Amino acid sequence: MNDFSELENELKRLRPAPLSGEFLGRVEKAMVDLADEHEAAGKIVHPSRFNLNWVSLGFGLAAAAAFLIFAQIRIDHAPRQTNRVAENSPAPEARSTITSSGFIPTGSTQVVYHTRDEGLHFPTWSEEPVRRVRYQKQETLQWRNPQTGASLRVSYPAEEVVLTPVAGQ
Repeated sequence: MNDFSELENELKRLRPAPLSGEFLGRVEKAMVDLADEHEAAGKIVHPSRFNLNWVSLGFGLAAAAAFLIFAQIRIDHAPRQTNRVAENSPAPEARSTITSSGFIPTGSTQVVYHTRDEGLHFPTWSEEPVRRVRYQKQETLQWRNPQTGASLRVSYPAEEVVLTPVAGQ
């Protein structure tokens, strides 16, 4: 403990060195130069921060006006729907089950290629939980014209979500 008390006494005896005249002259000169720069800064013209580009604004407004004009033209030329009621419609021909195009449905397939069990869910509309299972599948519909032998096949992806109620025991 004596080591610290001796060190503290030495630190208390220390005093800063006096400033030299040369240093004080340099500080004074720097302060005068700074004041001169500050006065000169007031005389400098700076560009305004908000600069409106009138050409860009004009082109933007012209494009918006052109868009509105074309939109108005498209609205005016939209087909008008009228409420027509067929009073005397022709009776359907009962002589054949073949449709007017000649195609009759011949088959339908569903191939499930991915099944994902998404677990239990608690919907707000049900008091009991439900299990949600998502099926991703490929559906194919087939038609055939018996007169010409032509066939038509359409395939499309489909997704089915099945909610199964889960009863508690």
